[in-house]
Amino acid sequence: MQSLLDHLRARLRREGAMTVADYMNEALTHPWSGYYMHGDPFGAPNLAGGDFVTAPEISQMFGELIGVWCADTWIRLGRPAPCLLVELGPGRGTLMSDALRATRQVPGFHQALQVQLVEISPALRERQREALGAHEVAWLDNVGQIPDAPLLLIANEFFDALPVRQFEQTGEGWAERIVVLDDEDRLAFALAGPSPANRALIPTALHGAPEGSLVEVCPAALNITAFLGHRLARQPGAALIVDYGPAEPTPGPTLQALRRHRRHEVLQEPGTADLTAHVDFATLAQAATLAGCAAHGPVGQGAFLTALGIELRAAQLAEAAPGAAVALAAARRRLTDPAEMGSLFKVLALTPPNVGPPAGFAPA
Repeated sequence: MQSLLDHLRARLRREGAMTVADYMNEALTHPWSGYYMHGDPFGAPNLAGGDFVTAPEISQMFGELIGVWCADTWIRLGRPAPCLLVELGPGRGTLMSDALRATRQVPGFHQALQVQLVEISPALRERQREALGAHEVAWLDNVGQIPDAPLLLIANEFFDALPVRQFEQTGEGWAERIVVLDDEDRLAFALAGPSPANRALIPTALHGAPEGSLVEVCPAALNITAFLGHRLARQPGAALIVDYGPAEPTPGPTLQALRRHRRHEVLQEPGTADLTAHVDFATLAQAATLAGCAAHGPVGQGAFLTALGIELRAAQLAEAAPGAAVALAAARRRLTDPAEMGSLFKVLALTPPNVGPPAGFAPA
């Protein structure tokens, strides 16, 4: 079987260049060698396995509180039934499993739900099937397949893995960063010629960025949030986006590769490392509100989880299992401390325009 690197070289010989977004898409989702299409990239805290750790793998408290948020939002929306509970990029299924377990006593909630997971990886679908075997679950290939019905949607560390295009401010305008083959047949970054059309893709707040500034734009993220905005403008529902990045547009670059919890060269050994970039929350919120829904936040993950009661939940779990008290305190700290995940990670909610702020977003 042709390696992904050889496939990319062949494509570049045919086409001459590709955008950074095209490279990310190939490296992450190529059918036979894309990073997410084989194996399990998720690790557990303090273990050597995996390439990165997400919040649901740090502690059950994260998924439980997300589940409570969904149930509370469902009640605020008038208990619609049926109601889709959709997760984008569900990883091992840990978050959804914890969320469903935490809400099984909410009257009518599980009876109203239709659980759907948007996942393209066959390997991860199997892990999710194992984690959620007690529940009826449907799998979708993309957001566009979500049925037209009342909707509760969760996206935890999903948007950071969507392909970004990169643009550099030059003395002659914005030029797109591309991937080419160098003289030694290696993948390398280069700049395409500046184009006036590129300026329209740059967030307005960054139009005046100084020469040499590099800005990342994620068309797929904007398309998805616009899709959600249109849906939530005309029917009951809510979307909860948890990811890492700045509250306002900020020059990059933030694109990075992670393998075995360490930084890795972005263009080396494609398909063997996770590729992520910071999420531009302000631009996501703008895309959603322009489509007709309301946006709440972003707020820091630490403030959000604290408002939902993570300290009380940690105390309850420690009382039930005193031997785990130290580990529970460490997990709570990691999820909420500003020096850990509490500040860099942020939470954005989307709702219909006539719905007030959901739990965790209420004005102080």
